Amino acid sequence: MVEQDTIKLLRECDAGVKMGVSSIEDVITYVKDEKLKDTLSECKSDHEKLRSELQGLLRDYHDEGKEPNPMAKGMSWMKTSAKLMMNESDETIADLMTDGCNMGVKSLNKYLNQYQAADEKTKNLAKSLIHLEERLAVDMRPYL
Repeated sequence: MVEQDTIKLLRECDAGVKMGVSSIEDVITYVKDEKLKDTLSECKSDHEKLRSELQGLLRDYHDEGKEPNPMAKGMSWMKTSAKLMMNESDETIADLMTDGCNMGVKSLNKYLNQYQAADEKTKNLAKSLIHLEERLAVDMRPYL
């Protein structure tokens, strides 16, 4: 049970971190404010570090991880494109990133509760990812 919950939680974190990186990549070229661009770049870098750690643990379990849900990724891209087409501003980007962070925090907490038998290292990685998302949402507030 521990190993199965660990692998399942690692997969969900893997999908979540990939979604986070993809979302940042989708908007960063539109950012005008240098401080906002730096904040997003730093967050992307932090996500990539976590992703590397997750990939290592997944390899230990002989698992390839999980891609984000294609429907969720497609809907996210469509929402981002539509909103930026109507209003290409840092405020719009902050709004989109805040929504994404909130959805990530909600999903990851759900999985953390669902896979309670996961090992502590994996739970701590999930909590680190949740913390990253929460911090980015707070960092977006001045731009809303």
